[in-house]
Amino acid sequence: MILLVRHGETAGNAARVMQRPEIPLNDRGIRQAARLAERLFATGFVHVLCSDLVRARMTAEPLRGRGTVIEETPLLQERNFGDLRGTPYAELTFDPFALDYVPPGGESIPVFHRRVAEAFALIAMRRQALAGSLVVVTHGLVCRALVENHTAIAAAPDHFDNAGVTELDPAPPFTVRLANCTQHLDASAFHGY
Repeated sequence: MILLVRHGETAGNAARVMQRPEIPLNDRGIRQAARLAERLFATGFVHVLCSDLVRARMTAEPLRGRGTVIEETPLLQERNFGDLRGTPYAELTFDPFALDYVPPGGESIPVFHRRVAEAFALIAMRRQALAGSLVVVTHGLVCRALVENHTAIAAAPDHFDNAGVTELDPAPPFTVRLANCTQHLDASAFHGY
């Protein structure tokens, strides 16, 4: 299985600000990462592939608890919005996600999708070489691009929640078995998972 995970919450997520690369998890995000780790330990995963941005690394860190190797890669970074990073969404007078918009100093959608395709090729290669599940810790737009463009799913979620889990079959067509599940974050469901 491939377990695709969006990082835990940051102050930027909570305040609805375009993320800067150096923003860490907030207290809620740290708690989400701990709950996520407990859920994922139950799957018996054997390797973690992680974005090298701090919020993803902090989300993956609790997974190291049982001797797991955490492999970082810039291919899994969030889309680079360049000069817009640090700007509250409410201050934007245009749609930064429009198909033809290229953020100053950032990535166009075609460039972003080419990088995500490289990331998916790495994910598939790593999973093929493993005798167990692979956890992939990344970012919301990357999760969406991976699911929409590289898996078999009837309809991809519009949004991927912080610390949400998406389960993919480990081989083509990489069917999505569970999308954006956050049940492990519900305190009442947590210990029964």
